[in-house]
Amino acid sequence: MPISPSQGSTGGGTTVNITGTNLGGATAVHFGTKTATITGNTPTSVTVISPSGTGTVPVTVTTPGGTSNPLSFFYVGAPFKSGISPVSGVTAGGNTVTITGTGLTTATSVNFGAATATPTVVNDGQLTVAVPAGTGPGPVSVSVTTAGGTNNGLSYTYVDAPTLTTLNPNSGPVSGGTVVTLTGTNLSSTQSVTFGATPAPFTVLSDTTVSVVTPPAADGTPGPVDVTVTTTGGSATLTGGFTYLAGPGI
Repeated sequence: MPISPSQGSTGGGTTVNITGTNLGGATAVHFGTKTATITGNTPTSVTVISPSGTGTVPVTVTTPGGTSNPLSFFYVGAPFKSGISPVSGVTAGGNTVTITGTGLTTATSVNFGAATATPTVVNDGQLTVAVPAGTGPGPVSVSVTTAGGTNNGLSYTYVDAPTLTTLNPNSGPVSGGTVVTLTGTNLSSTQSVTFGATPAPFTVLSDTTVSVVTPPAADGTPGPVDVTVTTTGGSATLTGGFTYLAGPGI
């Protein structure tokens, strides 16, 4: 006589299907000492709503012909989430986040706002999940659903990818030290600015403006280099956006 699912929330409310023979006319289904609510019954199955409980309990079906052999049902507590990393990413989704906590072994889904993703359970205290696409930039609540229930309390922020439109000035000496204003969009979460492969110190002035000091040209070589801004929403590059100028010689 199989039972499916064989585990559910300690708060009860799990729909459980019990199959076997001679089950027609079931008068009671017990989860330990508690009686479940019967919602469906045929000669080969009984569908019930589990009562609340804890631990492992025997489940029996009673019909006019007697009481069945017991099956085990496992009560699972609601999950507890303690952290999510990283806490933000591109609006297009696709990046992987790690959620930590307890009671995550039976996790079946993770919701980012209204979007649902299927997690990979690492162990009872950790799972990973690919973030689904968001409807737009901004924070959404994150909830994990397990056999024990659903737990909220975490937040994830979708961030639009940055754009770069202009650099002013767009040239300077190979020795570096030129203060350049970068203009674009979605720049408030800027994490790095590079001239070619060389990182440059920067200050975020607004969501559309970043001030940066050019580093020395690689190997002191004049010429154009790509300028790349990386934010939590992704990267944007102006190809050949800044030109290093050779110093005068006499």
